[in-house]
Amino acid sequence: MTRAVVFAYHDVGVRCLKTLLSHGIDVALVVTHRDRADENIWFASVADTAADYGIEVITPDDPDTPEVLDRVRAAHPDLLFSFYYRHLLGTALLDSAPLGAFNMHGSLLPAYRGRVPVNWALIHGETETGATLHAMTSKPDNGAIVDQMAVPILCDDDAADVFAKITVAAEIVLSRSLPALAAGRATLTAQDLSRGGYFGGRRPEDGHLDPDWDAARLHNFIRALTRPFPGAFASLAGRQLRIWRSFRAPFPVGVPRPARASLMAAGGTLWLLAADGQALRLTDAELDGQPLDAAAFHTLFDQQTLELA
Repeated sequence: MTRAVVFAYHDVGVRCLKTLLSHGIDVALVVTHRDRADENIWFASVADTAADYGIEVITPDDPDTPEVLDRVRAAHPDLLFSFYYRHLLGTALLDSAPLGAFNMHGSLLPAYRGRVPVNWALIHGETETGATLHAMTSKPDNGAIVDQMAVPILCDDDAADVFAKITVAAEIVLSRSLPALAAGRATLTAQDLSRGGYFGGRRPEDGHLDPDWDAARLHNFIRALTRPFPGAFASLAGRQLRIWRSFRAPFPVGVPRPARASLMAAGGTLWLLAADGQALRLTDAELDGQPLDAAAFHTLFDQQTLELA
């Protein structure tokens, strides 16, 4: 029986762990993260899933320690996997499994190497992304590709929609790759790193909407950062406007084109008017944490439009 050690977190971690078990892989050890108290934990628990199956779990703050390496080596893995685990693994860990160490990444590598690839793909208006299983090296997301699968990004898909598709794609990619990996005969294809770039992590304060952006860019930014993420925001009359949901729509008839993105309420609808003469219909927004719709806008402000800052 093929034995594996799994470093995993998040929904992709849960589904890929279950995929290994369904293929009869003996998962001897799971390494995961302790949930952070300051993080919105909207995803499934790898630790709980491992407990359901009676698998040993450890949650080190740093995986690259002699203690963790000893635990991994003691498990005698044939394969080592990383499924949305948040730390890079050192060379000693990668070399601990004779059949190789492999990572599942949430993009079509070499595109969107690095952190939060789903959010970055949406921000840049991509129409597809996917899941890629690749060999791990000491550098992030640059190892040779075992297999990958594309998924579409529809025009109003948000990050949660796309992440759900990638989770299924990851399960499929891993499932069809496992027989060859376990037999030590998988065919790997080197990445052409010139065809993609590396992207870093994002913070809640990075969600500021630029009033000079066109409507398409505003829409992409909003849907990339909406719930369960912290959201896209701007200042409106000195108060914090946070926008959770938008739809592209024809520009309202008879309304002057603004110099910069502006908020307007008309016909029972809350509008975000962009500087390029296009518009977004807003269906979920908040002002200072309170719901904001067209009726609330008229109650709060005596102006038809207000410019974002």
